[in-house]
Amino acid sequence: MIMNLTFQRIVEAIKKAYIEACTLLPREILIEFKRALQEEKSPLAKRGLEILIENQEIAQREGLPLCQDTGLPVVIVRFSSDYCLPWLEEAINEGLKEAVKEGYLRASVADPLHRINTGTNTPAVIHYELCKEPTFEIWLMPKGCGSENMSKLLMLSPAKGLRGIKSFVLEVVKEAGPNPCPPLIVGVGIGGNFERSTYLAKRALFRDLGTLNPDPFIAELEKELLEEINQLNIGPLGFGGRTTALAVHIETQPTHIASLPLAVNLQCHSARIKKIKFI
Repeated sequence: MIMNLTFQRIVEAIKKAYIEACTLLPREILIEFKRALQEEKSPLAKRGLEILIENQEIAQREGLPLCQDTGLPVVIVRFSSDYCLPWLEEAINEGLKEAVKEGYLRASVADPLHRINTGTNTPAVIHYELCKEPTFEIWLMPKGCGSENMSKLLMLSPAKGLRGIKSFVLEVVKEAGPNPCPPLIVGVGIGGNFERSTYLAKRALFRDLGTLNPDPFIAELEKELLEEINQLNIGPLGFGGRTTALAVHIETQPTHIASLPLAVNLQCHSARIKKIKFI
Protein backbone atom coordinates (compact mmCIF):
# COMPACT_ATOMS: atom_id res chain seq x y z
CA MET A 1 0.00 0.00 0.00
CA ILE A 2 1.03 3.62 -0.58
CA MET A 3 1.68 5.32 2.73
CA ASN A 4 0.31 8.82 3.39
CA LEU A 5 -1.63 9.12 0.15
CA THR A 6 -3.75 11.91 1.57
CA PHE A 7 -5.99 14.55 0.04
CA GLN A 8 -3.43 17.28 0.71
CA ARG A 9 -0.56 15.25 -0.72
CA ILE A 10 -2.46 14.87 -4.00
CA VAL A 11 -3.31 18.59 -4.03
CA GLU A 12 0.32 19.63 -3.53
CA ALA A 13 1.63 17.17 -6.12
CA ILE A 14 -0.90 18.33 -8.72
CA LYS A 15 -0.20 22.02 -8.03
CA LYS A 16 3.55 21.60 -8.38
CA ALA A 17 3.32 19.41 -11.47
CA TYR A 18 0.87 21.67 -13.30
CA ILE A 19 2.93 24.81 -12.72
CA GLU A 20 6.04 22.96 -13.92
CA ALA A 21 4.20 21.58 -16.95
CA CYS A 22 3.16 25.08 -17.97
CA THR A 23 6.62 26.61 -17.54
CA LEU A 24 9.16 23.87 -18.34
CA LEU A 25 9.34 22.31 -21.80
CA PRO A 26 10.05 18.57 -21.64
CA ARG A 27 13.72 17.82 -22.33
CA GLU A 28 12.96 15.47 -25.22
CA ILE A 29 11.02 18.22 -27.02
CA LEU A 30 13.94 20.62 -26.69
CA ILE A 31 16.33 17.96 -28.01
CA GLU A 32 14.10 17.54 -31.06
CA PHE A 33 13.99 21.32 -31.60
CA LYS A 34 17.78 21.43 -31.66
CA ARG A 35 18.03 18.40 -33.94
CA ALA A 36 15.52 19.96 -36.34
CA LEU A 37 17.45 23.23 -36.27
CA GLN A 38 20.53 21.42 -37.57
CA GLU A 39 18.60 19.64 -40.32
CA GLU A 40 16.43 22.51 -41.58
CA LYS A 41 17.49 24.15 -44.83
CA SER A 42 15.05 27.05 -44.85
CA PRO A 43 16.39 30.20 -43.10
CA LEU A 44 12.85 31.15 -42.05
CA ALA A 45 12.23 27.69 -40.58
CA LYS A 46 15.54 27.88 -38.73
CA ARG A 47 14.58 31.25 -37.29
CA GLY A 48 11.23 29.83 -36.17
CA LEU A 49 12.98 27.04 -34.28
CA GLU A 50 15.44 29.51 -32.75
CA ILE A 51 12.48 31.53 -31.45
CA LEU A 52 10.92 28.41 -29.90
CA ILE A 53 14.21 27.51 -28.20
CA GLU A 54 14.61 31.07 -26.93
CA ASN A 55 11.01 31.10 -25.70
CA GLN A 56 11.53 28.02 -23.52
CA GLU A 57 14.76 29.50 -22.12
CA ILE A 58 12.91 32.66 -21.06
CA ALA A 59 10.02 30.66 -19.58
CA GLN A 60 12.41 28.52 -17.54
CA ARG A 61 14.53 31.46 -16.39
CA GLU A 62 11.60 33.72 -15.45
CA GLY A 63 9.15 31.05 -14.30
CA LEU A 64 6.64 32.17 -16.94
CA PRO A 65 4.18 30.04 -18.93
CA LEU A 66 5.57 28.65 -22.18
CA CYS A 67 2.34 29.76 -23.86
CA GLN A 68 -0.38 32.21 -22.87
CA ASP A 69 -2.87 29.36 -23.40
CA THR A 70 -2.43 27.26 -20.26
CA GLY A 71 -4.92 24.82 -21.67
CA LEU A 72 -7.77 22.69 -20.48
CA PRO A 73 -6.26 20.18 -18.04
CA VAL A 74 -6.37 16.59 -19.29
CA VAL A 75 -5.60 14.00 -16.61
CA ILE A 76 -5.01 10.26 -16.76
CA VAL A 77 -5.06 8.37 -13.47
CA ARG A 78 -3.36 4.96 -13.65
CA PHE A 79 -4.05 2.81 -10.61
CA SER A 80 -4.43 -0.75 -9.39
CA SER A 81 -7.48 -2.03 -7.55
CA ASP A 82 -5.74 -1.47 -4.19
CA TYR A 83 -6.17 2.28 -4.54
CA CYS A 84 -9.70 3.63 -4.67
CA LEU A 85 -9.90 7.21 -3.43
CA PRO A 86 -13.45 8.61 -3.47
CA TRP A 87 -12.14 12.16 -3.05
CA LEU A 88 -9.52 11.94 -5.81
CA GLU A 89 -11.25 14.15 -8.41
CA GLU A 90 -11.86 16.81 -5.80
CA ALA A 91 -8.17 16.75 -4.84
CA ILE A 92 -7.04 16.94 -8.49
CA ASN A 93 -9.24 19.93 -9.22
CA GLU A 94 -8.20 21.64 -5.99
CA GLY A 95 -4.54 21.24 -6.94
CA LEU A 96 -5.25 22.75 -10.35
CA LYS A 97 -7.09 25.70 -8.80
CA GLU A 98 -4.14 26.43 -6.53
CA ALA A 99 -1.72 26.09 -9.46
CA VAL A 100 -3.63 28.74 -11.44
CA LYS A 101 -3.55 31.10 -8.47
CA GLU A 102 0.03 30.56 -7.32
CA GLY A 103 1.54 30.15 -10.80
CA TYR A 104 -0.32 33.15 -12.24
CA LEU A 105 -1.68 30.93 -15.01
CA ARG A 106 -4.43 32.11 -17.31
CA ALA A 107 -7.84 30.64 -16.52
CA SER A 108 -8.96 29.16 -19.84
CA VAL A 109 -12.09 27.13 -18.96
CA ALA A 110 -15.61 28.49 -19.44
CA ASP A 111 -19.22 27.33 -19.52
CA PRO A 112 -19.83 26.02 -23.07
CA LEU A 113 -22.96 28.08 -23.74
CA HIS A 114 -22.87 31.14 -21.48
CA ARG A 115 -19.05 31.41 -21.86
CA ILE A 116 -18.65 32.39 -18.22
CA ASN A 117 -15.10 31.59 -17.10
CA THR A 118 -14.79 29.24 -14.13
CA GLY A 119 -11.77 31.31 -13.06
CA THR A 120 -9.85 28.23 -11.98
CA ASN A 121 -9.02 26.24 -15.16
CA THR A 122 -11.24 23.51 -13.76
CA PRO A 123 -12.92 21.09 -13.93
CA ALA A 124 -10.27 18.90 -15.53
CA VAL A 125 -11.08 16.17 -18.05
CA ILE A 126 -10.13 13.04 -16.10
CA HIS A 127 -9.66 9.52 -17.46
CA TYR A 128 -8.97 6.35 -15.49
CA GLU A 129 -6.88 3.31 -16.39
CA LEU A 130 -7.05 0.24 -14.14
CA CYS A 131 -3.67 -1.52 -14.06
CA LYS A 132 -2.80 -5.07 -13.07
CA GLU A 133 0.49 -4.16 -11.42
CA PRO A 134 0.54 -2.19 -8.12
CA THR A 135 0.72 1.43 -9.23
CA PHE A 136 -0.70 4.86 -8.65
CA GLU A 137 0.21 7.55 -11.18
CA ILE A 138 -1.34 10.82 -12.28
CA TRP A 139 -0.46 12.17 -15.72
CA LEU A 140 -1.17 15.81 -16.58
CA MET A 141 -1.45 17.64 -19.89
CA PRO A 142 -2.36 21.34 -20.19
CA LYS A 143 -3.98 20.92 -23.63
CA GLY A 144 -4.05 24.15 -25.59
CA CYS A 145 -7.06 24.95 -27.74
CA GLY A 146 -5.21 26.02 -30.88
CA SER A 147 -4.22 22.42 -31.53
CA GLU A 148 -7.35 20.87 -30.01
CA ASN A 149 -9.61 22.84 -32.36
CA MET A 150 -7.79 21.39 -35.37
CA SER A 151 -8.39 17.77 -34.27
CA LYS A 152 -10.95 15.61 -36.09
CA LEU A 153 -12.89 12.34 -35.95
CA LEU A 154 -14.06 10.30 -38.94
CA MET A 155 -16.18 7.17 -38.98
CA LEU A 156 -14.29 5.71 -41.93
CA SER A 157 -15.66 2.92 -44.11
CA PRO A 158 -13.63 -0.26 -43.51
CA ALA A 159 -13.30 -0.56 -47.29
CA LYS A 160 -11.12 2.58 -47.29
CA GLY A 161 -8.53 0.66 -45.27
CA LEU A 162 -4.96 1.81 -44.83
CA ARG A 163 -5.07 4.18 -47.79
CA GLY A 164 -8.09 5.96 -46.29
CA ILE A 165 -6.39 6.23 -42.90
CA LYS A 166 -3.24 7.81 -44.32
CA SER A 167 -5.24 10.16 -46.53
CA PHE A 168 -7.35 11.44 -43.62
CA VAL A 169 -4.39 11.99 -41.28
CA LEU A 170 -2.54 13.97 -43.94
CA GLU A 171 -5.69 15.93 -44.76
CA VAL A 172 -6.17 16.93 -41.12
CA VAL A 173 -2.59 18.18 -40.78
CA LYS A 174 -2.67 19.97 -44.15
CA GLU A 175 -5.96 21.74 -43.41
CA ALA A 176 -4.73 22.73 -39.95
CA GLY A 177 -1.72 24.50 -41.47
CA PRO A 178 -0.12 26.90 -38.97
CA ASN A 179 -3.13 27.04 -36.63
CA PRO A 180 -2.03 24.28 -34.19
CA CYS A 181 1.43 25.90 -33.80
CA PRO A 182 3.76 23.34 -35.39
CA PRO A 183 6.02 21.45 -35.12
CA LEU A 184 3.36 19.02 -33.98
CA ILE A 185 2.97 15.72 -32.28
CA VAL A 186 0.20 13.87 -34.12
CA GLY A 187 -1.88 11.49 -32.03
CA VAL A 188 -3.93 8.95 -34.01
CA GLY A 189 -6.57 6.63 -32.60
CA ILE A 190 -7.79 3.76 -34.78
CA GLY A 191 -10.60 1.43 -33.79
CA GLY A 192 -12.82 0.99 -30.79
CA ASN A 193 -15.95 3.05 -31.34
CA PHE A 194 -16.92 6.73 -31.72
CA GLU A 195 -15.71 7.87 -28.29
CA ARG A 196 -12.95 5.32 -27.79
CA SER A 197 -11.04 6.33 -30.91
CA THR A 198 -10.79 9.91 -29.67
CA TYR A 199 -9.44 8.73 -26.33
CA LEU A 200 -6.87 6.57 -28.10
CA ALA A 201 -5.70 9.61 -30.08
CA LYS A 202 -5.37 11.67 -26.90
CA ARG A 203 -3.69 8.81 -25.05
CA ALA A 204 -1.14 8.55 -27.85
CA LEU A 205 0.03 12.09 -27.06
CA PHE A 206 1.11 10.97 -23.58
CA ARG A 207 3.64 8.52 -25.00
CA ASP A 208 7.31 9.43 -24.69
CA LEU A 209 8.21 11.48 -27.73
CA GLY A 210 9.21 9.38 -30.73
CA THR A 211 8.63 5.98 -29.13
CA LEU A 212 7.24 3.54 -31.66
CA ASN A 213 4.16 1.38 -31.31
CA PRO A 214 5.22 -2.15 -30.25
CA ASP A 215 3.38 -3.60 -33.26
CA PRO A 216 5.92 -3.48 -36.14
CA PHE A 217 3.17 -2.84 -38.71
CA ILE A 218 1.82 0.15 -36.77
CA ALA A 219 5.36 1.39 -36.07
CA GLU A 220 6.08 1.41 -39.80
CA LEU A 221 2.86 3.33 -40.41
CA GLU A 222 3.97 5.92 -37.84
CA LYS A 223 7.26 6.37 -39.69
CA GLU A 224 5.58 6.65 -43.08
CA LEU A 225 3.07 9.23 -41.89
CA LEU A 226 5.76 11.32 -40.20
CA GLU A 227 7.79 11.38 -43.39
CA GLU A 228 4.79 12.36 -45.51
CA ILE A 229 3.64 15.02 -43.05
CA ASN A 230 7.08 16.59 -43.10
CA GLN A 231 6.86 16.88 -46.87
CA LEU A 232 3.84 19.20 -46.60
CA ASN A 233 6.16 22.23 -46.19
CA ILE A 234 4.12 23.74 -43.35
CA GLY A 235 7.15 23.84 -41.08
CA PRO A 236 7.82 25.46 -37.69
CA LEU A 237 5.08 27.99 -36.84
CA GLY A 238 3.79 27.63 -40.40
CA PHE A 239 6.81 29.36 -41.99
CA GLY A 240 7.66 26.44 -44.28
CA GLY A 241 10.38 23.83 -43.93
CA ARG A 242 10.75 20.15 -43.28
CA THR A 243 9.74 20.08 -39.58
CA THR A 244 5.95 20.11 -39.54
CA ALA A 245 5.79 17.27 -37.00
CA LEU A 246 8.20 15.83 -34.46
CA ALA A 247 6.40 12.49 -34.17
CA VAL A 248 3.32 10.49 -35.09
CA HIS A 249 1.98 8.25 -32.32
CA ILE A 250 -0.73 5.71 -33.16
CA GLU A 251 -2.84 3.66 -30.75
CA THR A 252 -5.30 0.99 -31.92
CA GLN A 253 -8.09 -1.18 -30.55
CA PRO A 254 -10.34 -3.83 -32.16
CA THR A 255 -13.55 -2.45 -33.65
CA HIS A 256 -16.85 -3.62 -35.14
CA ILE A 257 -16.63 -5.40 -38.50
CA ALA A 258 -18.78 -2.67 -40.10
CA SER A 259 -16.82 0.25 -38.68
CA LEU A 260 -13.42 1.94 -38.77
CA PRO A 261 -13.34 4.88 -36.32
CA LEU A 262 -10.39 7.18 -36.89
CA ALA A 263 -9.44 10.15 -34.71
CA VAL A 264 -6.57 12.62 -35.08
CA ASN A 265 -5.63 14.72 -32.06
CA LEU A 266 -2.97 17.35 -32.70
CA GLN A 267 -0.53 18.61 -30.08
CA CYS A 268 1.30 21.90 -30.52
CA HIS A 269 5.06 22.39 -30.16
CA SER A 270 4.48 23.33 -26.52
CA ALA A 271 3.84 19.68 -25.64
CA ARG A 272 3.46 20.07 -21.90
CA ILE A 273 3.22 16.83 -19.92
CA LYS A 274 4.02 15.84 -16.34
CA LYS A 275 3.76 12.34 -14.92
CA ILE A 276 3.53 11.94 -11.14
CA LYS A 277 4.40 8.46 -9.89
CA PHE A 278 3.44 7.72 -6.31
CA ILE A 279 4.38 4.04 -6.69
